[in-house]
Amino acid sequence: MQKASAPPSPEVEDKTLLHLKVARILRDKITYGELEPGLRLTERVLCEELKVSRTPLREALKTLASEGLVELLQNCGAMVTPMTLTDTTETFKVLSVLEGLAGELACTQADDAGIAAIRRLHEQMRNCYRDGDREKYFELNQEIHARIFELADNAVLLTTRDKLNLRLRRARYFANIGQSRWDRAMQEHDQIIDALESRNARRLRLLLEEHIRNKCDVVIAALLSSGAVSALGGLPATVLALNRRVQNPKRQIKN
Repeated sequence: MQKASAPPSPEVEDKTLLHLKVARILRDKITYGELEPGLRLTERVLCEELKVSRTPLREALKTLASEGLVELLQNCGAMVTPMTLTDTTETFKVLSVLEGLAGELACTQADDAGIAAIRRLHEQMRNCYRDGDREKYFELNQEIHARIFELADNAVLLTTRDKLNLRLRRARYFANIGQSRWDRAMQEHDQIIDALESRNARRLRLLLEEHIRNKCDVVIAALLSSGAVSALGGLPATVLALNRRVQNPKRQIKN
C-alpha cells in the first residue's frame, strides 16, 4: 500500500501554505486507509505527529471537512467521515453524468496535442496493467480522467468534478478489483481513447457514463463484502438488489 506523505519539516516555512501541506498529508492518510472511516482525530495527537501547532491543523481539518472527508466535532478535533453506501452511490451517479459531459465537450474543444498526451498516459497505464502494478495504474487512471475534464475547458465542470472525486477517491482505492473486472476496465479505456481520438462526442459520452456506472457497481460490491461502510440508509432499489446478491450469491432475485 502506498505510503502517506512525510510530515512537514519543523523548520520555518510559509504559514499560508502550512495548513495546505497538513491537509494533503491527512487526505492521503484517509485515502489509503491509514486513518480509517469513523476514527476520532485528536488535535493533540495530530499536532505531535505532524509537528505543527493547532492553528494550521484546524485550518487543514476545515479544508477536509469542506471536501466531505472529515466531520468537525463540537469539542475540538474531528472524525474521519464514515463511508456510506447511499453517499457513495449518489456521488457516483452525479459523477457519471459529469464524466459524460466532459467527454462530449472534450471532443469539440480539445486540440490534437491534448488528445495525444492522453493517449501517451493510456499506453503507460496499459504497461502498468500488464505488469500488475495496481497502484501506478490507479494513479494514471485518475490522471487520464482528470485530463479529459481539462480538455473540456469548463472551469465549473472541473471544480465540481474535483470535489466529488475527493469524496470517492478512498472508496475507489479501497475496492481492490478482481482480475476479470480489471481486464474489462482496460478494454473500456481502449474504447474511450478511440472515441476521443475520433472525436465521436456522443459515443464518448455514453462510454464514460457506462464506465463510471460499472466502477460504482464494483466499489459498492467491495464495500458491502468488506463491512467497511456504515448503515445503508435510503438506497436505490438497484443497490439493494446488489446487496442481496453479495450476501446470497446463489439466490436468484425476481423483479
